[in-house]
Amino acid sequence: MSEETQTKPMTPFERLGGAPVIAAIVNDFYDRMESDPAFKELRDMHAPDLTPMRESLTGYLTAWSGGPRDWFEQRPGACVMSAHNKLPTPVTQATAKQWIAAMGQAIEAHLGHDQALANSMLDALTQMSIGMVRS
Repeated sequence: MSEETQTKPMTPFERLGGAPVIAAIVNDFYDRMESDPAFKELRDMHAPDLTPMRESLTGYLTAWSGGPRDWFEQRPGACVMSAHNKLPTPVTQATAKQWIAAMGQAIEAHLGHDQALANSMLDALTQMSIGMVRS
């Protein structure tokens, strides 16, 4: 079998459903953060207008999952972990747990039909979130 006829495995981006599903997860996440009092401390860390964050996280997750790399190309050398370590309000255990909970709910709402994929995505994002804790 030649290289050209071999089937390429799907990227996580493709398995997730591409840009529309990633955008839906991100919007659901920020909607929960804005409306659920359980995420108040996390919400308070963000600017009043979440539009730029919605766009940035959508772009980041798109690139992170194997989709178009626009987010990284627009931010050469960007490091999400370092950027969060420079925030005026540090990421704490409590806010990391809130982030994980809100993201977990959003992922479940959109990927619950593929529990293995949902769990894999949340596990990876959980490790990143925990890695951002400064205090």
